[in-house]
Amino acid sequence: MSLKKQKSLVKKLDLNFKLLVKRYPAIPYLLKWTLISLLLGGLIGTASAIFLQSLEWATQTRELHLWLIGFLPIAGLFIGLLYHYYGKDIASGNNLLIDTIHQPAQKVPFRMTIFIYLGTIATHLFGGSAGREGTALQMAGGIADQLTKPLKLSKDDRRTLIIAAVAAGFGSVFGTPLAGAIFAMEFFLIGKLRYNTIFPAFAAAILASEITHLWQVKHTVYHIASVPDISFLNLMYALLAGISFGLCAAMFSKSLRFVGGIFKKVKYPPLRPFIGGLILIVCILALGNTKYIGLGIPIIVESFEQQLPAYDFAIKIGLTIITLAAGFKGGEVTPLFFIGATLGSALSMVLPLPVALLAGMGFVAVFAGTTNTPLACTVMAMELFGSQCGIYVAIACVVSYLLSGHTGIYDKQVIGEAKHSRFSNDANKWVGDL
Repeated sequence: MSLKKQKSLVKKLDLNFKLLVKRYPAIPYLLKWTLISLLLGGLIGTASAIFLQSLEWATQTRELHLWLIGFLPIAGLFIGLLYHYYGKDIASGNNLLIDTIHQPAQKVPFRMTIFIYLGTIATHLFGGSAGREGTALQMAGGIADQLTKPLKLSKDDRRTLIIAAVAAGFGSVFGTPLAGAIFAMEFFLIGKLRYNTIFPAFAAAILASEITHLWQVKHTVYHIASVPDISFLNLMYALLAGISFGLCAAMFSKSLRFVGGIFKKVKYPPLRPFIGGLILIVCILALGNTKYIGLGIPIIVESFEQQLPAYDFAIKIGLTIITLAAGFKGGEVTPLFFIGATLGSALSMVLPLPVALLAGMGFVAVFAGTTNTPLACTVMAMELFGSQCGIYVAIACVVSYLLSGHTGIYDKQVIGEAKHSRFSNDANKWVGDL
């Protein structure tokens, strides 16, 4: 082909592409966010894999060497000093990400990723009661926001980037990409979804989850053996369970804020986790076991298999609140899974629904009430337990969401639309200001 014909062909293709873009303006948007999501998926999925493997190592090491728990106050002091002297601007954690979505300002520092990783591993290695979701989201946000300048993203694009990163972090750390995407669109603005981020959120969550699987990281499998037929009575039982989960969620959120206020009376911040560590050691010695510290995955699995005592969820609430209010790192979500699953298991003593179903309902419903994300939690349950539990789980999550009021574990959530008319005056307020 001659040079003249080649130039003519290139010109024709370029013209056709411009006409195609003009007719279908979504095409460049899809191409742009597909490439960005591939990048996010690779980076965040790999970071989640490293984090989950590190967390597994920390848990196994602690259980093999229980004397490590004696160093929990020292670990707390280390975390406190690290954040007090080098991380004051990132100490708000997930709330910083929410602030960045609402009002993009300065770049989220990359050290957020490093500090939250080190803090969480130290918390779990030495016996704190914490989770992993907070770490996954903050690692993801810290990684993603470094791309803002090189990719020359606008303020709106940066919002979308952080939402996609949250979706990727959540989806990859729990192996629930669909729930991760919805959670990212739902968690920062109560009562509304940001649908213009739907493609990046789903793409990043799915890709990050697949990358984590490629690293051969295994997620815990939960099983609901049987789900009863839908009937009026069974739906009423689900409603009653949802009420219990909603009250539990509200109690957790309010107690976390109250105990956090008590710890803040200690003027020198690094001493707060040191004191919290001492309190936790006394509690662990008094209990005589380690079943309530760390993630508590074995007990969560057990709650699906048999009826557990009613005090399990209460003890986990206490230890988790002390851990997080004192300033240890990790997050609230996996402990909330423990609290909800064990509460649901205990409710089988009074509600004639299968133990596994009630445990599964509690697993996500308490989480829904504390994070104000009922849609994400309903989808999460169907991803984890199967779609057959969907109706029961949806009832529990929605009722818990409504009953928990405008409280939550994320102070910087904005109330986009009140949950119902009684709270109509709360619209457009911060959760932390209520």
